Amino acid sequence: MASQLGPMVRRFRLRAGLTQEALAERAKLAVRTVRRLETGEQTDPRVGTMEALADALDLTPGERVELLTATGAQPPQAPPEVTPEATPAVPAVAVDDRLADAANQLAYELRTRLRREEEQRQIHDPVPLPVRWRTAPTTLIDSWRNIRRNGPVDPLDLDGELDRIVPIYRGIGSGRLVVLGRAGSGKSVLAIRFVLGLLDVNGPADPVPVIFSVGSWHPGTTPLRDWLTEQLLRDHPGLAARGPGGSSLAAALVETGRILPVLDGFDEIASGLHRAALAALNTTSLPLLVTSRVDEYRAAVAETDVLTSAGAVVLTDLAVADLADYLPRTTRKRGPLGAVWEPVLAEVCEHPDGDLAAVLTTPLMVSLARTIYSDTPDHDPAELLDTGRFGTREAIERHLLGSFVPTVYDHQVHDVERVRHWLGFLAHHLDRLGTHDLAWWQLGNRMPGWLRMVVSGVVLGAVAGLPAAFVIGLIQGAGLAALPGELLAVGMTVGLAHGAVLAFGGTVFEPSRVRIQLRGRRRFGVVFLRRLAVGLAVGVGLGLGLGVATKVGASFWIVGQFGTTTRTVVLFGLVFGLIWGLAWGVVASFEVPVDISSAVSPLALLNANRRTVVIQSLIFGVVTCLGYTVMLSALHGVSSGLTYGLTYGLVLGLGVGLGAASLTAWGTWMVFARVWLPVNGRLPWSLPALLEDAYRRGVLRRVGAVYQFRHARLQDHLMHAYRTRREA
Repeated sequence: MASQLGPMVRRFRLRAGLTQEALAERAKLAVRTVRRLETGEQTDPRVGTMEALADALDLTPGERVELLTATGAQPPQAPPEVTPEATPAVPAVAVDDRLADAANQLAYELRTRLRREEEQRQIHDPVPLPVRWRTAPTTLIDSWRNIRRNGPVDPLDLDGELDRIVPIYRGIGSGRLVVLGRAGSGKSVLAIRFVLGLLDVNGPADPVPVIFSVGSWHPGTTPLRDWLTEQLLRDHPGLAARGPGGSSLAAALVETGRILPVLDGFDEIASGLHRAALAALNTTSLPLLVTSRVDEYRAAVAETDVLTSAGAVVLTDLAVADLADYLPRTTRKRGPLGAVWEPVLAEVCEHPDGDLAAVLTTPLMVSLARTIYSDTPDHDPAELLDTGRFGTREAIERHLLGSFVPTVYDHQVHDVERVRHWLGFLAHHLDRLGTHDLAWWQLGNRMPGWLRMVVSGVVLGAVAGLPAAFVIGLIQGAGLAALPGELLAVGMTVGLAHGAVLAFGGTVFEPSRVRIQLRGRRRFGVVFLRRLAVGLAVGVGLGLGLGVATKVGASFWIVGQFGTTTRTVVLFGLVFGLIWGLAWGVVASFEVPVDISSAVSPLALLNANRRTVVIQSLIFGVVTCLGYTVMLSALHGVSSGLTYGLTYGLVLGLGVGLGAASLTAWGTWMVFARVWLPVNGRLPWSLPALLEDAYRRGVLRRVGAVYQFRHARLQDHLMHAYRTRREA
């Protein structure tokens, strides 16, 4: 019966619509206890624990008997109509339970993350800015017969405001809605509120709404469902665990309709692809919500068709009354409440068609103005009335965008101009990549492959070559004479190995979606064989790099122990290729998916990858050291092999371990983001601190595993300012 306990607890929990965290909180238990019960790791729980679970799950007397019997405990009195044999068969619902559990965990994580994001953006401080909309023109909406499906064919009244988005959406029979608005009109804020509102009313079987920044989708190369799966895996690595049919849980959730895509930023899709994107969306009947600027969507509709079965709304501008209600409530209490805004409010009331009033009709510009003037005691919004400085709408917007970063970075350790330079470089980098997603593992992606090889070789050559030269110089009495050879040899080795992986495995090192688990059953299969092949290629490159470095004149003592003939160089490469291949394959057998419930942020993913890479690199280093010792013992005898093999092997293992680390997402991050770009003055040495500080100050926002600038307009402004300064 113990084998039925985990599925039984999970079945009761899902029926109650609870996540593991919610059940643990209700039962006054640790989340780990609930998780261990469901996975079968805890097979002999206390009776008190099970009674607490039964109370939290509100089980009937008969269900309590089932639960206690499954633990092997004797229930006080079993009702005659319920016996252990009456326990429902679990295997028939095991697959659904796994997907339902994954969906519940995803919903819990999204709810937590988005609520924090609202707090970070000060959306409710002191109150949300009004976001209203009206039904879009009929030229942007499909026929009401298609939209309402089996309902009446009369038009729906889609007009509403922020707290009505969920009921309005649920009244659309097709479940497809397009939200249109100009830049800064509140589309992304509406998307967050929509997801949170829907999660609050969803039942256990309803699809989970997930926001996807659709600007990175290339409809010509990646089908929508595949792209959705990739994004889920990036932002929620735990969903890489095996799902039904051998696919990942992420793929299974998408394919079974358990995900409701909220596609934010249709207008940010690469120029020329809007038509293809809209056509691709029309090939699917997935319920979804799409946000876009009006002009880009209207142009795509003109070239192809409206979004099939979708209603559409257009966000409206803020009114003067909205400003009069909101801005005075945001000021710090110094003198009469909101008095600092009185001149500005008087101006927009008197000239509602003026430039200043036009600028303050979008939530983006109002929030920037609030940050610059309400949150800072030494800034006076009355300066916006100076028509000599701000004679046009564009001038006012440039001022607000340009003053935002200096304002939020006032009174801090870094010089504001340096911070603006660093942020400008990041904006420039994103523009070159054609994306708004600031992924830490892509900071070196725009460099040509040959330059990445050279940089990796130089950096890793210095890091590993210096200690190698020191140790070998002491042993051989060569002193500093060993330094040039060791630097050249290690640098060439790492460069060739880097090039082999770029050629064999692609040009982008993606973050690992696994963790290393040293206990438990090992599994060997396709992943092992693929890693074996890649490791063989890298090892051959490493061995040949060491050998070639020696042949061209580098005094690399480690390879010199074998002689410098072509035969020994080739032998060295082949043997180490086999060693590396086996090591990489064995490492794969220790990898398991991360926990589904693990919350992901950019730095959390970075730290998790660092831990994984460090363990992997240690394994590579140890295997290399032992392999070198065995080879030297075979050629020169056990005594010499142990004496010199372990010493030289330790040095070589250090180089190999660092080389292995350089062939990962975290390794490339260290080489380029933590060394190369800071050396060139593009970024600070403490880049993680800069990114998190920018997030706390509201310059960046977190979107799953990546950062984004607060708004695309802020990114564009910083990018143009950076390029202007660089060209000056």
